[in-house]
Amino acid sequence: MITGKEIYNVFTGIVPLYVAMLLAYGSVRWWKIFTPDQCSGINRFVGVFAVPFLSFHFIASNDPYSMNFRFLLADSLQKVVILVALFLWNMFTKNQDSLDWTITLFSLSTLPNTLVMGIPLLSAMYGDFSGNLMVQIVVLQSVIWYTLLLFLFEYRAAKLLITEQFPETAASITSFKVDSDVVSLNGGEPLRTDAEIGDDGKIRVVVRRSISTNTMMPRVSNLTGVEIYSVQSSIESTPRVSSCFNPTDSDAMFQSPKHGYRNSFQRNSDAYSTQSLKGGRSMSGEMFNINNGSYLPPNPMLYGSTSTGRNKKDSIGGGPNNKELHMFVWGSSDSPVVSEGNLKHAVHRAASTDFGTVDPSKSILHGNTVSSKGTNEGVNDRIENMSMSMRERDVEEEKISKKKQMAPTSVMTKLILIMVWRKLIRNPNTYASFIGLVWALISYRWHIEMPLIVKGSISIVSNTGLGMAMFSLGLFMALQPKLICGKRVATFSMAVRFIIGPAVIAATSIAVGIRGTLLHVSIVQAALPQGIVPFVFAKEYNLHPDILSTAVIFGMLIALPITILYYVLLGLL
Repeated sequence: MITGKEIYNVFTGIVPLYVAMLLAYGSVRWWKIFTPDQCSGINRFVGVFAVPFLSFHFIASNDPYSMNFRFLLADSLQKVVILVALFLWNMFTKNQDSLDWTITLFSLSTLPNTLVMGIPLLSAMYGDFSGNLMVQIVVLQSVIWYTLLLFLFEYRAAKLLITEQFPETAASITSFKVDSDVVSLNGGEPLRTDAEIGDDGKIRVVVRRSISTNTMMPRVSNLTGVEIYSVQSSIESTPRVSSCFNPTDSDAMFQSPKHGYRNSFQRNSDAYSTQSLKGGRSMSGEMFNINNGSYLPPNPMLYGSTSTGRNKKDSIGGGPNNKELHMFVWGSSDSPVVSEGNLKHAVHRAASTDFGTVDPSKSILHGNTVSSKGTNEGVNDRIENMSMSMRERDVEEEKISKKKQMAPTSVMTKLILIMVWRKLIRNPNTYASFIGLVWALISYRWHIEMPLIVKGSISIVSNTGLGMAMFSLGLFMALQPKLICGKRVATFSMAVRFIIGPAVIAATSIAVGIRGTLLHVSIVQAALPQGIVPFVFAKEYNLHPDILSTAVIFGMLIALPITILYYVLLGLL
């Protein structure tokens, strides 16, 4: 039976964290103390120093030789069961977004905020031994589960890149080489691919950063292993830091785009683009519109070609012995000519820009030529012809989408492992967790004490970890225009976070023989609010960030009463 004093002890341990979060929220939203750039600096400090030192402190002070392997097995089984169920759903469903929802649902149901909220909350509820169990969970999260989540995100990004740029020839790709300055395939940075076709017909692809971009958009920090979201400054006067989107953006998240997955890479106009040095031809030899990616017949008036010592016929036609280097650069997915309602405007713009100075009221487009007629009937014919052309292109794109292929598994795996490794080695929390685990193994094996001067240096920074992490979370909440991005999103994310996760881990814990207080700890830790690392990934890879943002913010607000409710109900058993 839970007594009132025990409830008070829980409040004593957890309320100070909420005070830090509330102060940060008020300092931005009410008192206007910090600007977004200053908040970014605070988040940067937390991400680079406070949280990594906090992780090192907890991991290094925990005895790895006395780990509760049955408890860790129950927690791991929960994640494996949910992941297997989601992959089975992904295999048998016809929904093109099933992989996206697999990643999102896995994040929501299995990855709580163990480091910042779990350790103080469970220690207040069940004592220090539960805090040690949370540290063990933190180790597994940092080493295994966040790495697996990053692998899934990079797999999705690589899959989108390949299906967009090599829809019919991906099976012929034999290797990927990624330049050292490319950190991720998430589309946050403009990338281009150089594809070389060998004598054997195989394709060797080089991925490198594009130099054609003129803008920089706000993005999340590269320090994706820490549970802090960093708002970075932008060239734009008002950086967009919201994770709540307009209705069209929200609709795009729950629906499959008509022409592929371009909604996933809209933070940069040329994040992935293709432009062949052979007159703008694709790998399949077809011509495409560099504004919206649609396929068009060759038109020398619209598409220029760069010849390298060959005649014009070779440079445009691309003969059968074409074994040369092709550079692919994709343009904006937000083409202004996207509907028949914009056709008239597109015709006038084309007449005035692409074909020299021609009176728009007298210019008529016939195939690839321009003639002069002064009647409105001609303009209507032009619009009708362009409408038919667009419909034909839509049919052609649908045929092409059905033929999309994927690169061989070994090639894809190597590409993804390269990108995951580059993300991990740039994450200070990776080093903190690894060094902390190594020191714990050495220290508890041979009973070696850390020198006081080193211990004091670490403690003075790590002691700021919990408070600054919650303070940073409060800053993040204050920078959002809405705390909750829709009632439907909030209800869905809270149900997965606080019901599905605890229910599954209760089943796996009982299955491995866990009973009593240890079972209670297992269930309550699964009912903690959403971890911030999955949200950072979701924001960086533009995959349902509104859902994860709501789970983080709203979940943090209601986590205390929900965990106390679990605490009381489990105490009655």
